[in-house]
Amino acid sequence: MKAGEPIVITGIGPVTPVGVGLEDFWQGLVKGRSGARLLSGPEFDDLRVRIAAPVDVDVSAFLEPEVARRMDRTSHLAVIAAELARADSGLGRGDLDDTRVGVVVGSGIGGWATLANGLQGMFERGPLRARPEIIGLGIANAAAGAVGQQQGARGPTECVATACATGGHAVARAVSLLHAGYADAVLTGGTEAVITRSGLAAFAAARTLSARHDAPELASRPFDVGRDGFLLAEGATVLVLERESDARARGARIYAKVTGIGLSGDAYHYMAPEPEGAGAELAMRNAIRDADLEPGDLTHVNAHATSTPSGDRAEASALLRVFDGAPPPVYAPKSARGHLLGGAGTTEIAASALALSTGCCPAR
Repeated sequence: MKAGEPIVITGIGPVTPVGVGLEDFWQGLVKGRSGARLLSGPEFDDLRVRIAAPVDVDVSAFLEPEVARRMDRTSHLAVIAAELARADSGLGRGDLDDTRVGVVVGSGIGGWATLANGLQGMFERGPLRARPEIIGLGIANAAAGAVGQQQGARGPTECVATACATGGHAVARAVSLLHAGYADAVLTGGTEAVITRSGLAAFAAARTLSARHDAPELASRPFDVGRDGFLLAEGATVLVLERESDARARGARIYAKVTGIGLSGDAYHYMAPEPEGAGAELAMRNAIRDADLEPGDLTHVNAHATSTPSGDRAEASALLRVFDGAPPPVYAPKSARGHLLGGAGTTEIAASALALSTGCCPAR
């Protein structure tokens, strides 16, 4: 991380259950707006869990119908987020050489709906009726490709897929591209859209979801003693990252600097977190060290805090060790918007950047 000059965030494009676009998103956060709702429709009626946090966005306002048809919803959300982020940054299409604009957009699962529907259709009609979009629209990097195509970005175009860490990991990779000089601006973020019959059924089978159907807005309860699972959400957030000197030269608004990055792995289980949060602790310590800070220098922590019994316990243990038993104020935003999976990390970076730039910590 230390190689090269500071990297800054100059554009924020949120497409989330609590708001679409910067102002709507921020107002949703500070007012404590909940994105949770009870789902209706025959595809959900017989499911164990029928609550989630979908995004209310008019795709046709951003994409022509024939273009939208060639994308999974995961890509729809990412393309809209990228358009919003670039507009917010003030970086016009002709301001940079297209070959110097990079894209790093990840998804934990990829085009789930396209894959699920395509496979079901093939099983019902036979293999000779398989449709090619199962591959082209369903793969994890489809969203990154769609963003690059729609933005005319011809620099490095990449995808990371590291489950719930995807969004943050994408930002880390974007920073490395800027430091290495492979791009002058990078559109980076994460996206996910799995609020479907099969998606809810699978996560419910894994016993990761809350089933508080009587009060969906209270289903996600990070760090609460009564927590019983997360609220499945969809959404995407894309950020524009640039080198600080480039941003200042064009008079861009700077929300925050990316000063430290920490990466780690649990090496423990294919789904469950390491019980004591050893991996989370290592990532936090690495990020603090990379930023040339001490734990006591921090004044705000944005927690992953999914609201699962095991996950929150592990993260709380890690926080207590890193901050010697006295962490600064901890913000757990999934209480309002649920868990965006691959879209979570960048959405929470956006929330943290706005908290820093405004001096205001969101309500929930």
